[in-house]
Amino acid sequence: MSEASPRFRRILQDLPGYQPGVTATAAGGRSFKLSSNECPFGPLPSVVKVIAEAAQSVNRYPDNGGELLTAAIAQRFSVPPEHVALGCGSVGVAQQLLEATGEPGTEILYAWRSFEAYPILADLAAATSVRVPLRGETHDLAAMADAITARTRLIFVCNPNNPTGTVVHTGELTGFLDRVPPDCLVVLDEAYREYIRDESVPDGLRLYRDRPNVAVLRTFSKAYGLAGLRAGFMIAHPPVAQAVRKTMLPFSVNSIAQAAAVASLAAEAELLERVEATVKERTRVREALLADGWTVPPTEANFVWLRLGEATADFAASCARAGVSVRPFGGEGARVSIAEPEANDIFLAVARAYPHRA
Repeated sequence: MSEASPRFRRILQDLPGYQPGVTATAAGGRSFKLSSNECPFGPLPSVVKVIAEAAQSVNRYPDNGGELLTAAIAQRFSVPPEHVALGCGSVGVAQQLLEATGEPGTEILYAWRSFEAYPILADLAAATSVRVPLRGETHDLAAMADAITARTRLIFVCNPNNPTGTVVHTGELTGFLDRVPPDCLVVLDEAYREYIRDESVPDGLRLYRDRPNVAVLRTFSKAYGLAGLRAGFMIAHPPVAQAVRKTMLPFSVNSIAQAAAVASLAAEAELLERVEATVKERTRVREALLADGWTVPPTEANFVWLRLGEATADFAASCARAGVSVRPFGGEGARVSIAEPEANDIFLAVARAYPHRA
């Protein structure tokens, strides 16, 4: 028998797998997951009812075009249905975008550190990543504009940025967009849009309307509390939306996810009341950290960022021993999701007792 192994793409030899958040296990006590930026609340009763009803038809394939969900999104955001494309979470849509734009010789530009899936997806699309360092924990848009070349095919702007929670404002973002060539696609990743309270942060859905090279990513995983069902969407001009639909894996947005997302849009007012509770907890957590001597950048997402450097792994271990898991980025810092008050209090107690201050 031959000992030869199947051949795979060379890129897989060095490609790191996506690292999801983990759940801490505390001895003799409750454990809380503050590592994945999830909504701490379960689905609303009206949404649970729809999920149960949709589950009875899982022997059938879902609507591949997601017509009902597409129509609901279009109505909610006052855009034409042909401007909407669906995907398996906003990261699924990001992958579809890179499959539509990336190829050998092209460049994908983004800030770093930013969403950890960007380099993985760019590598899989055979494109070259160009990472522009953050300045003041947020995007350095001037440096990003300077980094654009004739090979730049797509630019991600994560706003609020994951994992720092920082934002870029209207003037600087529009100035940046004015410098981007019209044949280069700018993707405004707004997965945490519902948590923004800073009025100087632009809504990408207003910016994209007269800019054919701007697309906006949104998700039902965060504020809408449907992370386990994987439903996301993009709003962009028809040529971009059509390209993304072509690269969608057939039936990847399942029927339960579609039904739950439609129901969540219908119950949006009630859902956003819970978002407001998270925003209040975000303020409380950050102010407590600042009072204890931590440096915490202003955040408009549902998490806070602590730049811990080499102490990152040790701090994460301290949190885990107390029963709260945080998301460490080795040698850089930790991202801590805002959860229910009890979990937040445990985290704050660990941070207060920890000898290092970021």
